[in-house]
Amino acid sequence: MAEYRIDDLAQAAGTTVRNVRVYQDRELLPPPRREGRAAIYSDAHLVRLRMIINMLERGYAFAQIREMLTAWESGRSLADVLGLEEVMGASWAEEAPRAVSASELRSMFGKQFTPSNLTRAQQLGLIERRGTRFVAPSPQLLDAGRELVALGVPLSDVLELAEQLQHDVDHVAGLLVEIVRKHVLGPAEWTPSRDEVPYYADVLQRLRTLVMSALSAAAARSAQRVIPEILGDKLIELLENKPGEAS
Repeated sequence: MAEYRIDDLAQAAGTTVRNVRVYQDRELLPPPRREGRAAIYSDAHLVRLRMIINMLERGYAFAQIREMLTAWESGRSLADVLGLEEVMGASWAEEAPRAVSASELRSMFGKQFTPSNLTRAQQLGLIERRGTRFVAPSPQLLDAGRELVALGVPLSDVLELAEQLQHDVDHVAGLLVEIVRKHVLGPAEWTPSRDEVPYYADVLQRLRTLVMSALSAAAARSAQRVIPEILGDKLIELLENKPGEAS
């Protein structure tokens, strides 16, 4: 389970620290855990915060949102409510974020580590600034980008690819989640009773494994099919060249 300071929570949800404090004052967001003078937020707070933002964007007023949240919590303990939200908000990544310095990024990407490319990477969520250092939420994506640049692909093109890849994966993952929501979780306006909360928390936990496995298997099958199709013409061209003429 991830832990956030208030500025990290706001950044993860795409909002401001001021808004987080407003939602707390309006009793829409549960209070954080206290460790001395530090306020510690969890994945459950992140899910609740994103839900509040979504409802505000749909035109609901604070009072309406509070009524709906109160109705959702009615008959359930705070542990029940936060327990389900923890499952919904827990990181699905199987890798831990990695701290990386500006000098390390410069070593990875050389002269292509420019302010504009850094800004673009931050906009895409591939790099997050933490004080004087940076954090890569997915070290695997960072390493993949480094390998592509080492092969000769411009970093600007790698970043465009990362954006398109995230868009496409979001779409496919959304299809998987939607079909489970439709056939397992029921109508959007329906909420589980207290006794049903553990069952649906288990469904969401199993959905995590299902989505990751399906995406991984589909990516492997696509790579096996697409790579030969794209590179096949080049290989045939090389084979057809006379010895010494291949380029």
